Amino acid sequence: MALPIFLSMILVVLATQVHAQIKEYDIRKYGARADGKTDNSKVILNVWNIACQAKGRNLVYIPPGVFMTTAVRLKGPCNGQMLFQIKGVLKASSDPQLGIDNWISFQWMEELTVFGHGTFDGQGAYAWPYNNCKESSSCELLPTTLRLDFVNNSRIHHVNFTNSKNGHMSLLACHNVQIDHIRISAPADSPNTDGIKIAYSSGINIFSSDIGCGDDCIALLPGSWNVNITGVACGPGHGISVGSLGGTQQEQDVNGLLVQNCTFSGTLNGVRIKTKTSSYPGIVSNITFQHLTMRNVYNPIIIDQKYCPFRSCAGGASQIQISGVIFKNIHGISNSQLAINLLCSKSRPCERLELDNIDLVYEGREGPAKAQCINAKGVSYGTQKPPKCF
Repeated sequence: MALPIFLSMILVVLATQVHAQIKEYDIRKYGARADGKTDNSKVILNVWNIACQAKGRNLVYIPPGVFMTTAVRLKGPCNGQMLFQIKGVLKASSDPQLGIDNWISFQWMEELTVFGHGTFDGQGAYAWPYNNCKESSSCELLPTTLRLDFVNNSRIHHVNFTNSKNGHMSLLACHNVQIDHIRISAPADSPNTDGIKIAYSSGINIFSSDIGCGDDCIALLPGSWNVNITGVACGPGHGISVGSLGGTQQEQDVNGLLVQNCTFSGTLNGVRIKTKTSSYPGIVSNITFQHLTMRNVYNPIIIDQKYCPFRSCAGGASQIQISGVIFKNIHGISNSQLAINLLCSKSRPCERLELDNIDLVYEGREGPAKAQCINAKGVSYGTQKPPKCF
């Protein structure tokens, strides 16, 4: 019995030493006020800069309470590992903040951890009347709640996001980032409130999370490589989308996406690939959508290479080449008769598509579910409901 007791004592000592190595910076001790009205942005930035300059493991602590803050840009690189623990609520200003791209942003970081079961409240209802980007390409810029730029080998977990003014989270040029056990919540009619946007990033893993918003639950934009999305509950929202793509010259390709064990409830789309009607060249390849459940989803499976978000869309065909896309073990209820819509480009037909064990049911008066394949080349296996259209 002596040996287990001795080992237990050693483990307690080691755990105590590890905890002691983390230096905590409580924003209240530096003047932050949890009254929901005082702007704490300068305090948060000051605390971050102090912690960032210290060596070792340093924790910026947002304690319980409601802390209002305007835009804060937290920059690295830092001299030690940074942890950002949010127990309370960080509340954005009620001002629409027109022309500001980000509310809370982390830049140039290695081994960042954001956690704590707290909430980022974007107060989006004050800004949504200005968010008319679906109608005009010259709409006002509104801030994303949390933005990561050039953040590597990091983790965002056990935090909540509500009512962003624009997107809730955005990753640009990030590598090896894990996002898990987060909750995103915004009304279905809140404009452009995407859950997570990813661009020019690789090694991104998103799992065990709930995302409900007014746009894409997750959007994979140009330069998204090796992204794994597992166990995400999406709804309301526009589903999990690749794109839109082809809007600018020399966009990086999208390659290596795995979406699995996800549930879509009452969403506009399930899984979607979308490219601009008249696009610049690009490639989408090596995509797998598997083991998915659709619950009253309007477009469960859709490839749309005639995507036209603005009234002034130019004519012509998409120049994005889509190939190597697998749809496997997808079942549930479609809210439209056209449960599968593979609308590919005439000049760049989709290649090497696979439909494997698809069971989608439509319960409307028009009749059973249907599938449409235009300029799409592929094969089908196993159960095919609706009937295959290749």
